[in-house]
This record gives sequence, C-alpha cells and structure tokens, in this order.
Amino acid sequence: MADRIMAAGNNKKMDIKKKILFLVTQSEFGGAQRFIYNLVTNLNQDKYSIAVAAGLEGDNENGLLFALEKKGIDTGHLRYLRRSINPFFDFLGVIEILKLIKKEKPDILFLCSSKAGFLGSWAGKNKIKKVIYRIGGWTFNDPWPKWKKKLYIWIEKISAGWKDYIINNAESDKQQAIKIGIKPQRGILTIYNGIDADKLKFLNKGEAGNFLRLNNSDFVVGTIANDYPTKGLKYLREVEGKLQDIKLVILSNIPDAYKYLKAFDIFVLSSVKEGFPWVILEAMSAGVPIIATKVGAIPEIIQNNENGILIEPKSPKAIIDAVKLLMDNKDLMRKLAINGRKTVIEKFNLEKMINRYVELFESTN
Repeated sequence: MADRIMAAGNNKKMDIKKKILFLVTQSEFGGAQRFIYNLVTNLNQDKYSIAVAAGLEGDNENGLLFALEKKGIDTGHLRYLRRSINPFFDFLGVIEILKLIKKEKPDILFLCSSKAGFLGSWAGKNKIKKVIYRIGGWTFNDPWPKWKKKLYIWIEKISAGWKDYIINNAESDKQQAIKIGIKPQRGILTIYNGIDADKLKFLNKGEAGNFLRLNNSDFVVGTIANDYPTKGLKYLREVEGKLQDIKLVILSNIPDAYKYLKAFDIFVLSSVKEGFPWVILEAMSAGVPIIATKVGAIPEIIQNNENGILIEPKSPKAIIDAVKLLMDNKDLMRKLAINGRKTVIEKFNLEKMINRYVELFESTN
C-alpha cells in the first residue's frame, strides 16, 4: 500500500519543511490530475516535502503518478481507492489512507476529487493540522437520478465538517455549496485554475494539421474532451452533418493533446457540466476562438462576444449558429482569439494560482 512513497529520512533540512500529502481518486489524467501536476511541480521544494498517492485506475505511463515520478516527486498507489461506490472497498480504502497518514505524518492533507475527498477526510479528521479539499465541480451536478444526487449532497454535507477548507475553482460552485449547507470548519474559497501560456509548446497549424491528417483547405471545428456524458459530445457530433463546410475533430485520450490546438479554426466546448476546464485556457493560449456552453466556471472565464461565445448546453442548434457566426465574421474570430490569450495572461495565469495556494499552506502553523 502506497508502496512507492519514500520515507522522509534523517536530513535535518527536511525536518523544517512542511509536509503535504496529496490524494486523488485515480491517476488517469483529467482536471484534478492536471491541477495536482501543475501545483506540485511548481511548489518550492526547499519549503515543502510533497507526496502524491492515487488509486490504481488509469495508472500507466500516461497517468499522473508516472509523470510525477519523472519530476522526482514521491508517489504511491492506493489499491482500494476507486471511483465506484463499494462499501467493502471504501472501508478498506479508509484503513489504507489512515495507515498512509500515520506513516507520512503530513502537516497538510490535500484531497482532490469526490471519493478521495470523502474517504480521505474521514481518515484524516482530528489527526492532521489542516485538511484541504479541492473540488473541480460538484459530483451532485452530474446527470444522476434524484436519489443519487441526494446521496452525493448528503455525503458532501456530512464530510464537510471533517475538512478545514473547501476550495472551488468556480465561484458559482462555492455559492451553490453555501446555499445547500456544505460547511467546512474554516471556510470555502474560490481559487481559479491558472496556466503559463508562454510555456505551452504548441505545434504550428501546418504541423498539427499534418498529424491529424487534415487538408489545408479544411475549416476545422474541434474539441479536446474525454468521451464522458457530461462533455456533451453527442450534441457536438450532430453539427458535422448539418454544416457541410466544416471538418469536425474530437481529440480524446491523447497525451498532450493541447499541442494540436492550432490545427483548429474554432474550438468548441459542448459540456453539460463542468468545473473550471483547463482546455479553455489552453485553447485561448493557442489563439483559437472559443465557443463554450454556459456551465460551471465558463461564464466566469468568457465574456460573451469579447473573448469567446457563450451558448446554452444540450443545443446542437446553438453550436451551429455560433459556428456560422464566426465563419461569416473573420474580424470577430480575430478579436476573440486576441482577447482570449490576453485573458489567460492577465487573469488566469499559473503564478496567481500557485500564490493563492501557498498563502493557504503558509497559514498553517
């Protein structure tokens, strides 16, 4: 259990470091994993001793743990931490996490994703100086049956008291939590995602198009998304048959898919549920005009007709109308592309995100 995490050792310098243990439900790259990677690889290693543990799902050479190992970050497996609800495995998961906490003795337990948030806070309550739960979109907002939504709300409300802070990456999610009575010990905060636009290594339009086997004459409408129901890809797929002059490209489960964004003339995010999608920041950084649904933090990122176009979710017609608008207005496309990149650099940059979390870590004595 957690077999790859290394002991702290006897180095006196290590003793003064603040120890942070990150837990996430699975290693397969998604929003939570992207967040952890960006945060831990940019923290000052002279000030923080960091370990990251994840469930076995998605643990391969394209997963989070493998990527962190290459950066010299201590990592470990949690064999019983799984996405699906199973009382037997979940109980074993709590015991497994409890043993890990006793071994690592972290100053801060940092939990990402719903299952890790529940089991981790259960195991860590009253044992750690600070328990932080960062959630990139509430699970109860997924398209579940009513009973399941109520179950997830109950779980979040019960476990909130085991956490010191809950971090949302969307102000709308924070306000929703307050409204339904999710109350951690110290408070709920909003910290937006951030990236370093200048460090993203995009292929140029020709190179990206060649990789995707596109013709120079293609007008490309594209997206990057896992094929989950919440991503609304079925609505986007309807566009291709109704707009004859476009080439639709959907990139799923491709490592570093952002590299190919410059192949797109328009980027569309058709999600029916989101937290704060990293891919919008990547597309803006690439200078690609954005069409995105009004869900999650997206309206907090995009100002309609200024740095992107906002549309209603679950509406192929809304996607089609927005694509037509941009195809017929090249000046608007250029405006959105320029303003989008400016938005990332000024408002959603990596330095701002890192500084907010460091402030939170340093408030622990």
